[in-house]
Amino acid sequence: MSIAFFSVADVRGIAEPAKALSANGWQIQAEGEALKALEKARVAVAKATLAQGSKADLLFLNLPLKGLDEKAAAQTAPRAALIRKSACAAKKRPVVACADLYAEAAACAKNGPDAETVRRWSVLAVRHLAAYDAALDVALSREVLGEEVLHLEYTDGAVLRYGENGHQKAVFYKEKGWTESSLANARQLHGKELSYNNIVDADAALEMMREFSGQPAVAIIKHLNPAGLATGTTLEEAFEAAWSGDPVSAFGSVIACSQKVDLATALRLKGRFVEILLAPGFDADALEFLRGKSKDIRLLEIDNVEAARPCPVYKHVIGGMLAQDRDVETIKEWRCVTKTPFPKEKEALARFTWVVTKYTKSNAIVMGMEYKPGCFKVLGLGPGQPNRIDSNLRLCQPRVRDNVARMELPEGTTLAEYTHQVFSGLVMGSDAFFPFSDNVDAAADAGVKLIVQPGGAKRDEEVIARCDELGVAMIFTGMRHFRH
Repeated sequence: MSIAFFSVADVRGIAEPAKALSANGWQIQAEGEALKALEKARVAVAKATLAQGSKADLLFLNLPLKGLDEKAAAQTAPRAALIRKSACAAKKRPVVACADLYAEAAACAKNGPDAETVRRWSVLAVRHLAAYDAALDVALSREVLGEEVLHLEYTDGAVLRYGENGHQKAVFYKEKGWTESSLANARQLHGKELSYNNIVDADAALEMMREFSGQPAVAIIKHLNPAGLATGTTLEEAFEAAWSGDPVSAFGSVIACSQKVDLATALRLKGRFVEILLAPGFDADALEFLRGKSKDIRLLEIDNVEAARPCPVYKHVIGGMLAQDRDVETIKEWRCVTKTPFPKEKEALARFTWVVTKYTKSNAIVMGMEYKPGCFKVLGLGPGQPNRIDSNLRLCQPRVRDNVARMELPEGTTLAEYTHQVFSGLVMGSDAFFPFSDNVDAAADAGVKLIVQPGGAKRDEEVIARCDELGVAMIFTGMRHFRH
């Protein structure tokens, strides 16, 4: 009679392979938490020690990856040694070290795993040991040495055509166990393979769309900045409003949609070149049109556009790694600090503008417009400049003027008059505080009356006083969003 032995830290689903094996004539042995779980599941199981189990024909062994300390290390060391001995021996013994393999092991109950399956299980067992050793190192280094240690586990590496430039090699790895919708688990439905820059831009586009989950919204990304971003009553309307924010930069862009792409939205791409269209699904007729439109356009489908979850994020620098919390929060407070009140009817636009500002490279100045009741778009963007006044005067304001020049003028209104009128209805956002009042002056000269910024500068009172002199209303959010 063949014997299967269970000694696991992860008992989720453990009854499935045990019942299947028992039904096919295997004797089931177990210890510890596995024994309790199998008895609770009413599996016919005999109590055995690890030494007895080491002689079994099939081993179910895994280790805790959390709550480790010196005591836990001593308790789990024999099990870790048995996993290593079984997985790394020349004649490998079948060892199931991952809960994800329990169902597969159940399917092998009748005839046992074949040689190739045993080899694959062995590799995954070694990977499990590596994760355990890393978790143990982190715990003991902190407990004993008072030292912070970082181990990262990424798998399924896919070689890309090249990196940021043609002479750079690149690989895209996936984070083990990641479940939030992301580029790592997106499904490519059409088009050329993804490049390094495609992945980086598409990730930025998806991050922006997370802020607009549940409403029609479109983000058009170029080099990590929103060349256009808009909401609408329909996805098609949001798409066209986003595109109009900067039609030149939208060429060759990466686009993310908050909702399933319908045919009306897809048709908006006719005659327009984009690298990627990412969305939580495509209607059949939309997918057919897009596939016929271009053999190259990359169509990426994700499960949904969900709110961002807290997690650590990492940035490599030469010789080191930076780790920080993901920038999940957006607003700490919402406080009008000026004598001029911030109009209640402009708060939704202000919040939209602030969100876009959060995802624009520092030093960021963004100007948002309510182009129809309850629908918003970026009209001007000033990203990534060494100083914020250049972002305002040299990039953002000229973009607003270019966009206004393409609009239909109200009858009897000159372009200069209408431009000033548009500026006066915008909200200007700044990703960080104003150290001086120069940006307030520059904005007010153009006609801007509404500003949203985090506050927190030494000269806040001077900036607020200048706003009061100019009749500008200003909101403090209490939360800076530098994006380097």
